[in-house]
Amino acid sequence: TAGELNVSTDAELGKVVTDSLGLTLYRFDQDTAEPPASNCEDDCAKTWPPVPAEDATAGEGIDKALLGSVDRADGTKQLTVAGWPAYRYVKDVNAGDVKGQGVGGKWYALNPQGKKAQAADRPGLSTREDAKLGEIVVDGNGMTVYRFMKDEAWPKPVSACTGACLEKWPVVSPVDFEDTKGIQEKGYMTFTRPDGADQQTINCWPIYTFAGDKAPGDTNGQGVGGTWYAVRPDGKPVGASEK
Repeated sequence: TAGELNVSTDAELGKVVTDSLGLTLYRFDQDTAEPPASNCEDDCAKTWPPVPAEDATAGEGIDKALLGSVDRADGTKQLTVAGWPAYRYVKDVNAGDVKGQGVGGKWYALNPQGKKAQAADRPGLSTREDAKLGEIVVDGNGMTVYRFMKDEAWPKPVSACTGACLEKWPVVSPVDFEDTKGIQEKGYMTFTRPDGADQQTINCWPIYTFAGDKAPGDTNGQGVGGTWYAVRPDGKPVGASEK
């Protein structure tokens, strides 16, 4: 059960929603909020248990009007926050744990407005100066952003990373340009993938993170397979020639 929902302040992420036991609640990028729909079933739901809606109440800092529910495939009702289905993470065992933050580039703690909790004052996309690679793009968690050289940008974005590829290279979900810093505006757009998910681009090039990067500052995806490269603010790949 969820019980009374409250707001906890994490030193890195700021305000996050917690249940009555102080456990962090999360949202999944492959879900939708309008209309609410959960795409986490079976094994996914074992790792990310859906939060039941029945007894959830709004505690201090929680807007009751943002709480709702969505019917799951098994007939149960799952709590939603601003339309986003809410989950716990099995590896969070103590109040205040946020071990699910950024997992797979798809899971993020919920803030009280239903948005992704992110490092304080860090935009959804920005740049940092890497000692070896120079200025590169990072996401809202400080994780390195990459390009796949088999993708296409013109006449429209096309991703060649599908199926098992996406387990290693999660797509970067849409980020409002107003929530970026240092990124080129020209060609900054999103597109809908064949699986129905929306993906962000920089200069029309689809962008991703790498599951092999475990902490902000990691660049383990650089040069993988001779086809994956960190991205510059203008969308160009670091250390590779454009097509």
